[in-house]
Amino acid sequence: MVKENKLATAPMFRLILSMSLPAMFSMLIQALYNIVDSVFVSNYSNSFMTGGESLLAVNIAFPLQMILVAVAVGAGVGVNSLIARRLGAKMQGEADSAATHGFIMSIIHWVLFVVIGIVVAQPFVSLYTNDATVSECSVAYIRIALICSLGMNIACMLEKVLQSTGNMIMPMLSQLIGAVINIALDPVFIYVFDLGVVGAAIATVIAQHISALLCLFFLFGKKQLVKIRLKSFKLNGTTLKNIYVVALPAMVMQAIGSFMVMGINYIISLANANAVEKDAAINVFGVYFKLQSFVFMPVFGINQGSTPIVGYNYGAGNRKRMYGAIKWAAIFAAIIMTCGFIVFQIAPEALLGMFSPNKEMIEIGTVALRIISLCFIPAALGIVLTGVFQAVGKGIRSLIMSLLRQLGVIVPVAFFLSKISLKDMWFAFPIAEAVSLLVASLFFINLVKGDFKRLKPIE
Repeated sequence: MVKENKLATAPMFRLILSMSLPAMFSMLIQALYNIVDSVFVSNYSNSFMTGGESLLAVNIAFPLQMILVAVAVGAGVGVNSLIARRLGAKMQGEADSAATHGFIMSIIHWVLFVVIGIVVAQPFVSLYTNDATVSECSVAYIRIALICSLGMNIACMLEKVLQSTGNMIMPMLSQLIGAVINIALDPVFIYVFDLGVVGAAIATVIAQHISALLCLFFLFGKKQLVKIRLKSFKLNGTTLKNIYVVALPAMVMQAIGSFMVMGINYIISLANANAVEKDAAINVFGVYFKLQSFVFMPVFGINQGSTPIVGYNYGAGNRKRMYGAIKWAAIFAAIIMTCGFIVFQIAPEALLGMFSPNKEMIEIGTVALRIISLCFIPAALGIVLTGVFQAVGKGIRSLIMSLLRQLGVIVPVAFFLSKISLKDMWFAFPIAEAVSLLVASLFFINLVKGDFKRLKPIE
């Protein structure tokens, strides 16, 4: 059992590592969900579809899948933040109430995505392709992923509930087991059962439901620092408000990425290039988004590990430990992003090679990966500051940063640069990241001079 006082007393360097390493590993596992399906389907073909067309079907579906993840994870972030702050302030009853509300929210969100899967999938896919076979496979993938998303919603929520108490091992185990099952089932459903894109979706949702069952076992079968109390439960407006004030910006912040993908794909479709180059560019961008998750996800893992520490010590009024957590999170994030930058600069062809690329995809992708990865290093501090704002209940600041970075700057800049060439369009990514970091720094300085300066220790 995790000791409650470790967030307040453990040496910070060791605490950050012990909290973040399992979370980083968990996020790397999550990255496998983003990439395994694409790798397998890009190597699948039959008499109706090539591997490139199968990959295109998954890439078209990806933005809606990202929205699903955004809502599930964003809701969990809101609950995580509230639980950590309430535990830091010694308010056990309110911490338990936040956990219970989070569990109910995950079921409500699932119902919402059932409706979206039924109603939205077909018209959404029709925006991006006129190929009947690609369209049919993409719609089927979306509907399976969304209608069968109960496991995803519950797993993401309960992982954040456990993490809010400092328990990083159990969420890691649930994700690891789910990822291993996904990897094992993918070739069975895709190749052995010859289901292709549909098989990839089926394997993924089965793995997600197993992860959810494991989280339920960990939370209800083991003694934890917070409890979900369904007996005589009633929704509380104040608790929901406190959750959603962080959760909604977190949801929007993550969902913005899906709208950015839609926007970039549309900009590519308008570019001055032939159809083969445009399809290759869309696949390159889809592949990049999955590859970069192996760099960004560990940094998000740093955030998951540091957020409960920052939130707890903010709630307890301990500025020294709060600043220590922020400092070490920034250092670790910078190291990870620098390593990712080096790999993308040195070996873009090898990274693309996992997806059975054609000549056009190699030519476009090699240049794109090197240019886009220029954003990695400035992104490190920006992501850490985003986690800080969420941890102390300032979710709107995180939202503003992401709106600038993924819509307000990147889309118009990409549109402008695409008029020069597809190659120049990729520079929109480092430009947007630099602007976002500037805004984040100004927000943080304001926080230091305001809320942080007024903090007083809780007796």
